[in-house]
Amino acid sequence: MYDLNVFKKTALEKVDWLLTEVSSLRTGRATPTLLDGIFIEVYGSRMKLNQVANITIEDARTLYVSPWDREQVKAIEKAITLEDLGVSVGSDDKGIRVSFPMLTEERRHQLIKLVRGKLEEARIQLRALRTKAISDIEKDESSEDEVKRLKAEVQKVVDEVNGKLEVATEKKEEELSH
Repeated sequence: MYDLNVFKKTALEKVDWLLTEVSSLRTGRATPTLLDGIFIEVYGSRMKLNQVANITIEDARTLYVSPWDREQVKAIEKAITLEDLGVSVGSDDKGIRVSFPMLTEERRHQLIKLVRGKLEEARIQLRALRTKAISDIEKDESSEDEVKRLKAEVQKVVDEVNGKLEVATEKKEEELSH
């Protein structure tokens, strides 16, 4: 018997994936998640920035990174600079100030296009998941009625997830437009 709950859980993970992907796209506001993809070489191993420092919001366009070990200030400053986020980076003896410039209209359009690309990527993943689920259902030793019912349930989940993907994308586009 095909387990629809596993399909539903995996399908809903596509929404989480999309939200994670677009959360790092910069809007007019500075948020600590914008620095989530930065890794620092610390004590001989690569660690995420948020594992070696506190990241706080100073104002709408500025983040302040306070390393737990002050000797890491230069390494963190270098890593943020090398990430090429289009930000200005300055340090003092206690930490690093990361300032985000105002978004230009052209950059907003680029970011919206990128969000739509991520949406399409999520939809492709979801379609592949649906195709596999339907294939698995058809291989199952179920009655014709049961196969029809399961296919309808799979499509219902796909439609629900597509709706959530759409809402997440619209929300991010709205965020980027202001």
